[in-house]
Amino acid sequence: MSGPVIRVEGLGKRYRLGEGLRHTALRNLLGDVLRLPLRVLGGGGRPSHAPPSAESPAANAPADAGPAINGNSRFIWALKDVNFEVRQGEVVGLIGRNGAGKSTLLKILARITRPTEGHAEIHGRVGSLLEVGTGFHSELTGRENVYMSGAILGMRKAEINRKFDEIVAFSEVERFLDTPLKHYSSGMQMRLAFAVAAHLEPEILFIDEVLAVGDASFQKKCLGKMNDISKQGRTIIFVSHNMTALRALCTRLLWLEAGRVKESGDSAEIINHYLQNHRVENLESIWNDASTAPGDDRVRLRSVRVILPAENTDPITVHTEFRIEFMYWNYMPGSVLNVSMILNNLEEACVFSSISDFEARPAGLIRHTVEIPGDFLNAGSYYVNLHIVKDTSIGVLFHKNVVAFEVVESESVGNWYGKSPGVVRPKLRWHSEATGSGDCAASTAKNSVTPSPV
Repeated sequence: MSGPVIRVEGLGKRYRLGEGLRHTALRNLLGDVLRLPLRVLGGGGRPSHAPPSAESPAANAPADAGPAINGNSRFIWALKDVNFEVRQGEVVGLIGRNGAGKSTLLKILARITRPTEGHAEIHGRVGSLLEVGTGFHSELTGRENVYMSGAILGMRKAEINRKFDEIVAFSEVERFLDTPLKHYSSGMQMRLAFAVAAHLEPEILFIDEVLAVGDASFQKKCLGKMNDISKQGRTIIFVSHNMTALRALCTRLLWLEAGRVKESGDSAEIINHYLQNHRVENLESIWNDASTAPGDDRVRLRSVRVILPAENTDPITVHTEFRIEFMYWNYMPGSVLNVSMILNNLEEACVFSSISDFEARPAGLIRHTVEIPGDFLNAGSYYVNLHIVKDTSIGVLFHKNVVAFEVVESESVGNWYGKSPGVVRPKLRWHSEATGSGDCAASTAKNSVTPSPV
């Protein structure tokens, strides 16, 4: 790899609270011009104390996103004193909680918004995929948008023609290519947008959390394409909450917190630090008042609890057997209800799901209990999502993160002191036996060499 293609020094972005984000994109400026006569006729312009717009990072930034300027609480820093370099061919991931400044940083690098302080040097042609359909026009067809996006990236028509068939095949929208984009689903728009950005050969590619829109097979396809791009010596900066994808794709990670770079370095190491920093243990969630409990006039949650063995006073270890109890109020007597539990780890991978029995339930308080055997889960942090389903197919209640718990290592096994690989580590029954030594002895005798006499 040669010298840095991206150099960021002292970068900061400040927003004023109480005002919407001022857009400088051409389509937004045109929209403001068209709306101006209506504002005048309506008797006013922009309100002096309008709330932040939904697009404004100030509206979504955490309370600790940065210090006020000179004690003036009207300002908030979405980014502050950010410094890093990216070399050609690197795949760098950005991680952090919502409001940490990841998307703001990408928008500055992509020249969509200007920094308040500091600067960013970009050497190379940039392709951006920051939002579904970024740079597309809803009234144009898919075919027309491919050519328009290519022109925006600085591609000649001959270059776009050469890549056109590959783009269409990758996007899987051949049947709708001459249909206006406004009739595309968000997933179809994302497929086409990614195909254009990836195939028109930008030297630097910025990708925000847009792959979450696609299905699993297309996500896998996109990750494979990004891996191919990086092997061609092109540079990628990738924002995602999918730790598995970040671990597999990125050579390095930047962890943003409250608008600052908290840590940077090897992907696996940063992910482990990040997950440990954000783990939460909550062994029970209880709602005593049915009128305010999650649910509606069909069912409402009463409690979800992790129940440890009576003699267990230590943390849950990989050998601990425990139960998870679900209780809810049923207001539909005679209805067939079941509970579906989805256990996830902190990397948002589903470890397993389990479903209770299907029975007609009486009105009143219903209890379900599921047993988690010892020597099954690996060490790590876990959380439970809950579905209550009617008639095997109608979802009546969904609640995320109803309980969370940590599983820790116990005594070492043999000479192995590290964490076992895998999502689970079940203790399976092994049978070992000798099947006889005759063949082995005969083979040894047959292949032995008699030394020649001296």
